[in-house]
Order: sequence, then C-alpha cells, then structure tokens
Amino acid sequence: MRWIRGAPARALAVSFSLVTLLTGCATPILAPPDRAYSGRFAVTTALGEQRENVSGRFHLEIRGSQQTVELASPLGTTVARVEIEPGGARATGAQMQEVRGADADTLTQQLLGWPLPVSGLVDWIEGRPVPTRVARVEREGGRVVLVEQDGWTIRLPEYSEATARPRRLVLERPAAANTPSVVLRLIVDEPGG
Repeated sequence: MRWIRGAPARALAVSFSLVTLLTGCATPILAPPDRAYSGRFAVTTALGEQRENVSGRFHLEIRGSQQTVELASPLGTTVARVEIEPGGARATGAQMQEVRGADADTLTQQLLGWPLPVSGLVDWIEGRPVPTRVARVEREGGRVVLVEQDGWTIRLPEYSEATARPRRLVLERPAAANTPSVVLRLIVDEPGG
C-alpha cells in the first residue's frame, strides 16, 4: 500500500476527530421514569390591571427522588424546565437563562414571574395532598375533590376512569405583595393518549 506524504498522520487525525465527534454526540441513556404525566396547561396571572395568559403542554417525570417538569408553548418551544433533586433545584427558561437554588417554587417565581407549585404538583396530580405538609382536604364519594395547601387551592373536578386519578385540576393562588394571582388549569392526558 502506498501512502501519500502525510497521509498516515491525516488519516489518524481524521479517525481521532470522528471518534471524538461520535462520543461527544452520545447521549446518556436514562432509565424509564417511575411515573410520568403529560397534558395541557393554561395559566392566567393578574397583578393589579396587568393580566397574562400562557398555555401549552406540560410533561412531568419522576425518577426516585428526582422530578423534572417541562412547560412548552403550543408550538413546542420550551417555556421552562425545572429539575428537582435532593438538596436543590435548577430552572431554565425560554432564553436558556438558568437559576439554581434550594426551593423550586421560588426559582419558578424568579424565572417566570409567577409561582408554579412544582413542590406539590406530583402529589396533587395523583389526587392527594403532600403528606408531609399541613392541608385541608375535602372528599366526595371517597375521592379528593379539593386540597388547600401551601397557599394554593387545588380543585379536582374530574377523574379519569382509566387511572382513577385526576384528569382535570384547577390550581388557584391569590395575589400577594408583588406576586400576581395565579389560576393554573391542567388537563392530564389519558394513558396511551
């Protein structure tokens, strides 16, 4: 085999570059989540005369003690991504701005301008109050229909026949100081839907 001058070095460099490129593109494979919920959301915030409406899709994943919540616009653009793990949280906004801290709810307030109750969302979407925090609960026919917890009023007006979990949730929080009132509506997708 005849090599053109410098060809072995170039071949080695190309091979090295290709291997580096391929391993750089490799994404770690995550185990499937323990639980996951997706659906639609619509939020209305109001502070004085200012009103804001945002809607889109949400996706919530739980892996052990870690949670990830993603909000996307109707066109699929990420509005916010919140990752919670023991000891802290990280929130990333639409312009890729990132905030970190101990409390996910406070981070979403900083990032979005309105509180998103990430710390209670998993329990509420599963039709129960957060067990480690004080709550007032109303039941109807054995199902939780109202939870008042952490300054939020969570109404669970519709349950899924397939999962026996809430299908529709309405979360409300009154305005306070410089924080707007929030009405967050969630419609959880049916399994396989």
